[in-house]
Amino acid sequence: MFFDVGLSEILWLALTIVIGGVVTGVLAGLFGIGGGAVIVPVLYEVFRVLGVPEEVRMQLCVGTSIAIIVPTTIRSYLTHRAKGLVVPGVIRLWALPAIIGVACGAAIAAFAPAAVFKLAFVVIAGFIAAKFLFAGDRWNLGTDLPGAVPMTFYGFAIGLAGSLMGVSGGSLSNIVLTLYGKPIHNAVATSSGLGVPITIVGALGYMLAGLPHHAELPPLSLGFV
Repeated sequence: MFFDVGLSEILWLALTIVIGGVVTGVLAGLFGIGGGAVIVPVLYEVFRVLGVPEEVRMQLCVGTSIAIIVPTTIRSYLTHRAKGLVVPGVIRLWALPAIIGVACGAAIAAFAPAAVFKLAFVVIAGFIAAKFLFAGDRWNLGTDLPGAVPMTFYGFAIGLAGSLMGVSGGSLSNIVLTLYGKPIHNAVATSSGLGVPITIVGALGYMLAGLPHHAELPPLSLGFV
């Protein structure tokens, strides 16, 4: 528990969090993603040292990660939009289904075991890594974005996956947009915009989902939520 943590451990935890925050900001600016793939592993170790129970640790990491990356996604989107790089109409098509997906993910967080979130993180992160490292342009599905129905499905899937993984969905929407021939700069800019509603709704949803579990958390860990 918190009172068993030494000063040196607290200092190392603080340094780790600061480094994770810097990396998150860089990722948001360069790639239009929130950086949750970095934040979640860092927070998992932090909360382990603080004595957060295994049953709720991953959920706390995911929810906290989403809340942390709200300002980075907003700042990243405003910067990219000012440069005129956002693909017209995509955020409008994806926003509502993505929000519904995020709400479903937050609802799952209220009762699902931690293993669900660990599995989601590993599978989704593995898929993203495989696409960017090995696929290149070989997975392209066309040169134009699909119709409203497939786009609605993509928006929902991005919101749900982002909510379960603790990310803004930027890496996933980057993949979708590049699959349909959009230049990476435009994909990054558009993804940062979609991350704004995903992170705001996700943070609120996880706050509500975590209310029944506050009694299980050590005092210091509550400062992250």
